[in-house]
Formats: sequence, C-alpha cells, structure tokens
Amino acid sequence: MSITDLFIKRPVMTALVMIGIVLFGIAGYRALPVSDLPNVDFPTIQVQASLPGANPETMATAVATPLERQFATVAGIDTMTSSSGVGSTSITIQFTLDRSIDGAAADVESAIAAVLRLLPPGMPSPPTLRKVNPGDMPVLLLALSAPTMELSRLDEYAENLMAHSTDHREKGRAGGWYQAGNLGGAGIGGGAALWIAQHSALVWLPGAAMAAVFLACCGALVFVAEPEQAHRQLRYLQSLRGVAIDVWNTAKSRAGFLALLICFLPIGCGAASGLWAAVAGDWHAGANTVALVNGVAGGLVSALGCVIGGYLCDRMDRKFAYALFGIFLSAAALAMAVAARSENMFITFTLLYAFIQGFNYASFCAVVLEAIGRGAAATKYNLYASLSNMPIAYLTIVDGWAYGRWHANGLLAADALSGIVAVAFFAAVSLATRPRVVSPA
Repeated sequence: MSITDLFIKRPVMTALVMIGIVLFGIAGYRALPVSDLPNVDFPTIQVQASLPGANPETMATAVATPLERQFATVAGIDTMTSSSGVGSTSITIQFTLDRSIDGAAADVESAIAAVLRLLPPGMPSPPTLRKVNPGDMPVLLLALSAPTMELSRLDEYAENLMAHSTDHREKGRAGGWYQAGNLGGAGIGGGAALWIAQHSALVWLPGAAMAAVFLACCGALVFVAEPEQAHRQLRYLQSLRGVAIDVWNTAKSRAGFLALLICFLPIGCGAASGLWAAVAGDWHAGANTVALVNGVAGGLVSALGCVIGGYLCDRMDRKFAYALFGIFLSAAALAMAVAARSENMFITFTLLYAFIQGFNYASFCAVVLEAIGRGAAATKYNLYASLSNMPIAYLTIVDGWAYGRWHANGLLAADALSGIVAVAFFAAVSLATRPRVVSPA
C-alpha cells in the first residue's frame, strides 16, 4: 500500500493533518522575527554639483531644477530629492529594487551629459555622481564632551609614563597594549555601552558601567613610578628651549630620522578601512554588517593584532617589523580584491585587514618609543603621532579617487601598491643611512 492510498482511504485523518499543518504554518508565520533595519540595498544615485559664490536660491533654480527635469526622464525612479546650499546642490535619486544600479548610473550619466548646455557656464566642473546605500547612513549621532580635561592631555600623561617606565626590551609590547586600547577601546567599549543601554531599563547603568571600567584602568597607575622631570626648568621659556633642543637632537639621529620618515609614508596606515561603508555594496553587505566590522568585531580583532604585533616587535628589529607588517596589510588588500563578492568574504577580509592593522599600529608605536628616549617624551611622541595622520589623510583621498575610476578593485589595488612602494622606499633609505663598519687596516 502506497502513501497516497493511506490518505485516500482515511479522509478524516487526512483532513486533520492538513488542518494541523495550516495551524502550525499560521503560528510560525506570526512568530517570524521582523528586523527593524532589514538588510536591503536600495539602488540609489547621488549627484553633486557646485557653483562657487551662488546663493541657495540660485543653486535651486539654475542648477537643481534643470537636472531634476532631465533626471525625470530616466526609467525606474522611485523617489528624487534635492538639497541646495551656498555654492552646492545635492540630488539623491532612489530607484525601484528591480532596477540595476549600474544601468541606472549609466542612464543618470547620460542625462547629465544631455543637460550640460542648460547649466550655468561658471560651474568649475560638470556634476558628478556616485552610488550610495541609504542603509549606510547613521541611525543616531552622539557627541560627548568633558568640561574638566581634554583627551589629548590624558594621552600625553599616558605616553610620558610609557616612555619612562618601559624597559628598552619591552617597547614593542608596551606599544602594542597602548594601541590595543586606542584601536579596540572605541569599538569594544562603545559597543558594550550600547548593548547595556539596549538591554537594561536603568538609564544610568551604561554610564556607571563605563565609569567603573575607567576607574579600574586607573588602578594600574599605583604600580607606575613618577617619571623624572630633568628637562623642566624654573622658567617656562627655559623649559620650552630645552624641549626644542631635545626634539631636534632626536630628529637628527638616525633612529629619530627613520621614525620621522615613516610618519610621512603610507605604510600600514589602513586608509581603506575608512571606506568600507562605500564599497560594502560591491560585496552585498548591508549597514548592519558594516557596523559589525567597524564596531565591536573590528575593535576586538584589531586589539588582538596590536598585542600580538607588539610581542613580535620585541623579537626582531622594530623597523623591519614595521615594514614587514606593511607588506602583510598590502597582501590582505590584494587578496580581498580577488576574493569572491559575498557578504562572508567582506566580513572575513575586513576583519583580517583590521587584525593586520593592529600589527602596524603596534610596530609604529614601538619604533617611535625606541627613537624618542625619555626627555620630553610626551611632546616628541605627540609630534610623531600627529605627523603620522598625514598619510592616512592623503591615502584616503587616493583610495577614494581610485574607487571613483576603477571601483572597489581600484581602491584596494591603490591601497596595496602605495604600501608596497612606500616599504621599498623606506628600505632603501634605511640601507643608505646604515652606519658603515670600517675594517681595521
């Protein structure tokens, strides 16, 4: 007897089974979770136009209106909004979900070319477009301030204690732990505070929990000796002169010069990590995924990378470690460029990038601590650290330009090649300035 015969000969049982399946289906459907922020990539194009010196009314009538009329002829538009300010106009076009973003971008670009003759002749450049994802926009922006002490002053105290209290053989590990707090603290601490706020009815609990963590960290100061203050004089100008001489002596030494050189070179600066939100759509990754890799997950793996990288720096020449880790970061960027375009690959390689970036930050700190010595340590460290922001700034511009021309692969290739070229240049300068050993006659 087949299974169909069983249901045919027992109609009552068959009816009850079907009713049970329907009831379970209804109950299961009603219990399905509904995401407040669904992972949906809306095909959206943003057009920017500028006319220096024009007021918002002129931008709206002379620039935004002709563009909007031309864009209205493009098929598949769901919504179109514009915003005009002093000298600039931004038009956001959202298409229906069945419209290809690449095809929509081509149609919008054709519309811009068709309307150019109707735009004011004083525009410095034609309107530009870029693909955006509304899901990448922040849901909430928070600004925090402390009225009693600026964060830079706390950084100076930490750096001064670190330079004075750390043995030369442990500079790498000290730099690793310091950068672990720098890179991982924001992602881990901020994520933990948000988690507590979401799962607790006590509004004061997140702040109290963070305050307890901060006080616990201050407990380590009990075991740190007060650093010497040999460079300080009774008069302020005399102290300032002593600091300037100490900084100059450090900069003109070979170790100080090489440490200063790496501040200007894009070795392991991790500029691509600031553009993950822009390229996430190429890997079909949504806003929640970007928040994960830029938040708690990224903070954890980068902090782990800092600790491991600092330990490795104490096992080899620290300048060599810095260059080697820069090559590792370039290799990670190239591997991401050739990887499959999926959300899992996006998570894997962005976290790998963050992990190796921790290596680079730890090695940078180790090289600087090795070079600055103890005199005016906070001043010299902050000088090097502030200069090291320059390659992050200009490489982010280069990466963004490469993304505009060659999309995600161009961004990753530019990031990787810049690091490789910088490492080669640093190696050449390091070899050229190496002390020569004079053999006895």
